[in-house]
Amino acid sequence: MSGFDLWAILSNADYVSMLLHGIQMTFIIYAGSWLLAMSLAVVLLAIRLSPFRFGDPLVAAYVSYHRNVPTLVQLMLWYFGIFTLLPSGLGNWLSSHNAESIFAIIGLGLCQAAYFSEDLRSGVRSINPGQMEAARALGHSYVSAMRFVIMPQGVRNALPPLINHSTSLFKNSSLGVLIGAPELTHAVKEVENLSFRTFEVYLVATVLYLFFSLLIMGLGAYISMRADPLRRARA
Repeated sequence: MSGFDLWAILSNADYVSMLLHGIQMTFIIYAGSWLLAMSLAVVLLAIRLSPFRFGDPLVAAYVSYHRNVPTLVQLMLWYFGIFTLLPSGLGNWLSSHNAESIFAIIGLGLCQAAYFSEDLRSGVRSINPGQMEAARALGHSYVSAMRFVIMPQGVRNALPPLINHSTSLFKNSSLGVLIGAPELTHAVKEVENLSFRTFEVYLVATVLYLFFSLLIMGLGAYISMRADPLRRARA
């Protein structure tokens, strides 16, 4: 099909509906994997900061695995490997409840947790050790000092890399297409197959991914500014 005709995509209600559903599923996968990653990252950080040193090598091994094995390989391992080893009843239930999206959330979340935990760890390590000593001298327990003194500062220090990795997680949600998750890239491929307009539909996808990535980065920059009293005062 010759000629550039973007309106042929945007004016077709079926194509637009498919793209909107893809956007919706992309954000469901993104939100689910982000929440899983951040929750697990806090647990990993707590293990590393605990006085029990036996957990540190385990967390280090977890981080090393997820940072050195491609995310796509991890997704395929979960969907084409671990999924097939599950009991038939659980497997059938997952298959009837969009297993592709569920395993995309699990795979992306577990992988991103390694990056989030290292971001948080770097943020905490950047704090002067004397602040913990001062907090303990004022009567705080270790847990109380971590909760009210160390962690708020550590999270604030870790915001820039956390924002960058959150944006990367949004873009990596497109890898779900290779295990059949019905996210935006999957919808784009379906529209392409129906319309035979490759350039137009991938141009739409490019603009959408760029727009939402910039939106996430802008939101992160706003949160970062609000969390920094000096930057807020200058603004």
